[in-house]
Amino acid sequence: MNSNLFTSPLKVINIGLTSFKEALDQVETPSLQLAWRPPLVAADLYKCAQKTLASNSKQQTIATANKLAVEKLLAARPTLIGMGQASEVIPGMHQDLILHAGPPITWERMCGPMKGAVIGALIYEGRAPSFEAAEKLILDGCIKFDPCHEHQCVGPMAGVISPSMPVFIIKNESEGNLSFATMNEGLGKVLRYGANSSEVISRLKWMEQELYPLLAETLKAIGNLDLKAIMAQALHMGDEVHNRNRAATSLFFRQIAPVMAKLPGASEALSFINSNDHFFLNLSMAAAKASLDPLANVANSSLVYTMARNGTDFGIKIAGLGNRWFTGTAPIPKALYFPGYSEADANPDIGDSAITETYGVGGMAMAASPAIVQFVGGNVSDAINYTLQMYEITACENSSYQIPYLNFRGSPTAIDLLKVIDKNILPVINTGVAHKLPGVGQVGAGVLNAPSEPFVKAYLEFIESIK
Repeated sequence: MNSNLFTSPLKVINIGLTSFKEALDQVETPSLQLAWRPPLVAADLYKCAQKTLASNSKQQTIATANKLAVEKLLAARPTLIGMGQASEVIPGMHQDLILHAGPPITWERMCGPMKGAVIGALIYEGRAPSFEAAEKLILDGCIKFDPCHEHQCVGPMAGVISPSMPVFIIKNESEGNLSFATMNEGLGKVLRYGANSSEVISRLKWMEQELYPLLAETLKAIGNLDLKAIMAQALHMGDEVHNRNRAATSLFFRQIAPVMAKLPGASEALSFINSNDHFFLNLSMAAAKASLDPLANVANSSLVYTMARNGTDFGIKIAGLGNRWFTGTAPIPKALYFPGYSEADANPDIGDSAITETYGVGGMAMAASPAIVQFVGGNVSDAINYTLQMYEITACENSSYQIPYLNFRGSPTAIDLLKVIDKNILPVINTGVAHKLPGVGQVGAGVLNAPSEPFVKAYLEFIESIK
């Protein structure tokens, strides 16, 4: 035993509750808080799981699978190849089907914004003249619901897609798979926040009848657009392509404007895109979706290839577990609220846009977008720390998406379920906050960590699946 232990000045390393370090700080005792957390699952379950994974053969099986999945993800080349109407291009779409964000959900469990958006879509489609008539159609069983993700689609917030809506078509050139997303409506009272007034329906009709033909013709004349290149450059210009899309939208606008400007009636369409900084958001989401979908069914891979929220549940999918959803309760974001609103007004987290974080941008790349903190709260050091922490739970760095502030380090990419559990660090997501009532719209923006429940459920299932 060191005889000087009780006479020498103390230098303390604290593991566990930070309150112990705070007490030492108060008496000016040098101390260091060790950034360590116990695993995310109960000790007995974790011990059992570790025993299952102890063999070198199983560890090698997972490592080999993850290497294959990472190769597919990094090789992805999401490209905008054109547009079409949902009923004509989306697999499995039919006249009685409404697609929505997040994991599967019934009408009875839908949150206010999603119900409002579904009603608005039925009015837009001419299936019902009013809220009451639309709800009767639903309650009579005439309308079916499916997640966007089950049909190669993604949608922000409520994420509603109905048969007549125009959609972008994105192709992953490296694998040949497609993804789809609607055009972004802009801010204010919009369908994705549950608004369904005549103003909202008129805008959707204008987008279908005027904007869509012009944009489709423009894209046909230009040819394929490399979305990965646009997103990569946007990160160098201060975007993270989830909550900040100003640079990406500007880059997209520069590509299309010279061609579209020559078409009759282009002025209003160009003004609409130019005035909507979030227009590129739906494209970045679809690019992420097209890049991640090839990971599905990579046997024995522990990588997360989907994160999505429906305003009630938060769901994930794991590559080695195929198309199965693992869900938990959607949390309410810690947000910076607009004047007049507070957390009491907020709907739980909603939307497919967490596919950007799953892809390694968005919240994962906040260090590339220091201006985002003005929108979601916090300060620049918070944005940097979020990104640095995410390297702890990801399988690779994507050199295509470089972060200038971090010496052009690639963004943390490919969330690894096993690392999430081992390190008790949950993926970070930056997000807009919807009012819990339909049609009010966005009331703030913030940051949150994914809930632990889906990851714990998936982990226990994954451990059993490794042969």
